Amino acid sequence: MAVTLVTGSSSGIGLATAVHFARQGHDVFAGVRDPGTANDLVAAIQRDGLSIRVVTLDVDDPTSVQRGVGEVHDMAGRVDVLVNNAGIGGGGAIEDVPLDWAQSLFQTNYFGAVRTTQAVLPGMRRQRAGAIVNVSSIAGRVAIAGHGHYSAVKHALEAMSEALAQEVQSFGIRVAIVEPGVVVTPIFGKARRFGDESSPYADHVRRLLLYYRKQMPRAARPEDAASVIHEAATTPEPRLRWTVGDDARLIDAGRRRLSDEEYIAAARPMPDEQYLAEMQRLYGLAWS
Repeated sequence: MAVTLVTGSSSGIGLATAVHFARQGHDVFAGVRDPGTANDLVAAIQRDGLSIRVVTLDVDDPTSVQRGVGEVHDMAGRVDVLVNNAGIGGGGAIEDVPLDWAQSLFQTNYFGAVRTTQAVLPGMRRQRAGAIVNVSSIAGRVAIAGHGHYSAVKHALEAMSEALAQEVQSFGIRVAIVEPGVVVTPIFGKARRFGDESSPYADHVRRLLLYYRKQMPRAARPEDAASVIHEAATTPEPRLRWTVGDDARLIDAGRRRLSDEEYIAAARPMPDEQYLAEMQRLYGLAWS
C-alpha cells in the first residue's frame, strides 16, 4: 500500500485528492494547517470509512512541516507520494498589489512546496522511489494581466519542478506538474482582490473576473483534478506536465500558436464583448 501525503487537504482539490487516493487503495495522510477547519474532510473519512489520517502541517512553518512529515514517517515508515497542493489565491495588477501580500503568496505557494519537498526527499532517495506532484495552474504557463503575481508564483513552481525532475530522476523519483484551468473550489471565496474601479488597470481585473464568470458553468471539479493528480503520480508512462479541464488545454494550445507580440496585443483596450470574442477566436473557448 503506497503512502501518500497531500498538503492543503481541508477543502477543494486537496480534499478531493486525499479521498481519491484513499479510494484507490493508498494509505493517505491529509495535511491541514488547522484540523479544526477540516470538517468536510473528517465527514468524508467517517462517511466512507477511508484510510485517511489527518496531520497538522502548515507549509508556511518549517517546524510544522518537519513535525508533520516526521509524524507520517513514524506511523507509516515512509512517504511514497507527495502532493504539494496547499496554496492561496488572489489577484490584482502588478502596481496595485502590496509587496508584502505578493511575498505571502510566494511564501505559501512556492516556498511551502519547497519545504515539504525537501522534507520528503531524503526518505525517497533512500528507498530509491517516489513521486512528487506539484499542483500549479494554467497560469503557470500563461501569464495573465490582472493576475501577474499569481502567475509569477506558478511560473516559479514550474521552473523548480523542471529542475527537480532532472535532479532526482537517477534516484527513481518522478516529478509531475498538474495545471488546472478554472476549477470550482473555495479558493474563489477566499482569494483577495486588489484594486477597484478607480485603478488605471481596472479593465484588466474586470476582464479576468468576466472570464471566470463565463467559464464557471464549464469549470472542472476538484474530483477531475484529483483523478489527474493520481494518474500523474502512478502512471507507468510518466510525463512532466498534465492539464485539467478543457479551458487549460485550449489556452495552452492557443498560447503556443501566438507570438509574444500577438499575445500582448490581445490585452489592448477594447469593449468587453470584443474581448470575449477575441478569447473565443484565439483559444477556441466555447461560450454561448
